[in-house]
Amino acid sequence: MYDERLTVPRSWWLFPVVIGLTLALILLRLSAVGALVGLVVGIAAGAAAISSYGSARIRVVQGSLVAGPARIPVDALGAAQALGPADAAAWRGPKADPRAFMLLRSYVPTALRVEVSDPTDPTPYLYLSTRSPMKLAEALDEARRNARA
Repeated sequence: MYDERLTVPRSWWLFPVVIGLTLALILLRLSAVGALVGLVVGIAAGAAAISSYGSARIRVVQGSLVAGPARIPVDALGAAQALGPADAAAWRGPKADPRAFMLLRSYVPTALRVEVSDPTDPTPYLYLSTRSPMKLAEALDEARRNARA
């Protein structure tokens, strides 16, 4: 019903190159082979870290919202509120509740705030960074309707 991967911006892929070059320069004092190994290891490690950070997914499947490591049945969710850049920044900062589940990516300016209606769950709401909050809210509403039917 809905599937989004929160990939990092393209410019972030320069960081592994910088890390590799830095490591190569440090190891150049030892030998040229050491510098080559440092370059390869630095680029590989930096790319793995960025790929891992950017692999967060938000999905609405089989009556559940899957956001990163969390899987929540749509029946346990309440109203969804799409947040523009200003509101999203406020809910990331001064309005944030420390008990909330946050799938936060700083490079995504918009978000969706979803109330948790399960009385046994101490989490008051979910804050999900998403590039298309309206589509995600619609997918959650559709999943709720399908779960009731």
